Amino acid sequence: MEVYLDNCATTRPRKEVVEEINYMLYEVYGNPSSLHRKGFEAEKKVENARNIISTFLGVRDNEIYFTSSGTESNNMAIQGIVEKLSKRGNHIITTKIEHPSVLNIVKCYETNGYDVTYLDVDEWGYVDLNQLEESVSNRTILVAVMLVNNEVGIIQPINKIREIISKKNKITKLHVDGVQALGKISLDLKSIQCDTFSFSGHKIHGPKGIGGLYVKKGLILTPIVFGGNQEFGLRSGTENTPGIVGFGKAVELISNNYRQESKNILELKNYFISRLKNEINDIKVNSHLHNESVPHILNVSFLNIKGEVLLHYLEEHGIYVSTGSACSSNNKSKGKSKTLEAIGLSDNEIEGAIRFSFSFSNTKEQIDYTIDKLKISVNEIRKITMR
Repeated sequence: MEVYLDNCATTRPRKEVVEEINYMLYEVYGNPSSLHRKGFEAEKKVENARNIISTFLGVRDNEIYFTSSGTESNNMAIQGIVEKLSKRGNHIITTKIEHPSVLNIVKCYETNGYDVTYLDVDEWGYVDLNQLEESVSNRTILVAVMLVNNEVGIIQPINKIREIISKKNKITKLHVDGVQALGKISLDLKSIQCDTFSFSGHKIHGPKGIGGLYVKKGLILTPIVFGGNQEFGLRSGTENTPGIVGFGKAVELISNNYRQESKNILELKNYFISRLKNEINDIKVNSHLHNESVPHILNVSFLNIKGEVLLHYLEEHGIYVSTGSACSSNNKSKGKSKTLEAIGLSDNEIEGAIRFSFSFSNTKEQIDYTIDKLKISVNEIRKITMR
């Protein structure tokens, strides 16, 4: 049996998405910028996808920009805002548990003379709102916060964060990394009142190589890619039309199904947790188990075990999990997970941490199989390491 429980890293595209991509590759292959009929057909499909996504997010069509990934979207938003507002201040605020695509660009600005505040989080990953309020000043130009953490699944109180920012400095912009939130929780960007919001196709059973960025109307970002002025001049380059249309199809499908799918995923997750707690000793659940966390992410520490060793044991049984963020987990020099360190886990707990991330395609039969193989693998590893 194959059991894929690494859906935070990437997802298997839905059949309908693959069919749509193939149709674009073979039939509607024109350049959207071309003036002939083939170009017009491609442009029409791109704009239809933009409309599907903007409707799902509750924003205008012309506030959605297509990129190559969530990483590019984060970089485009942060660099665009910082470059635009650099004359008004040099202070950036983020958290200690952001994705590398946020932390690394912020660190780049820090090395170039910008003042950066890295907010603390509590044992579940909640941002310290009091520290945020104390940190926002008349020099603060940007606050960058991940809505759903990719390692432990905590949902940040974005509306409260927005209130604090607006009260302290109305000039300060709010960028939200929404890559793990799209299709997992209810989203209304007008309600959140963020200035920019990043998202990605391959996290929602869409294609890889396509991302999106919401930019609030009236906010004109400084482009970081120049050329033929595609994407309203913000991101030049020939559009990835198959990716964009496939992305639109994936969003269309989740807009119809995600509430029921999230309910089903939560039931599977709770069943998984129940068996895990009852049948395997010396574990620590690192994800919040109530509404403050998303249904599709569960982080668990197996004490006195190396997570990477357990990962490969499970792989031998056809079970695929993760030890952390896929964007950095294969980096041998990365050291300990910054997120797990920030929430206060011990070295033993961090070393034994595994992330299980579920999708609509997982079944109870797969969960039973996974628990059975987990029990065997954990016992075998502990017999070896605890001699």
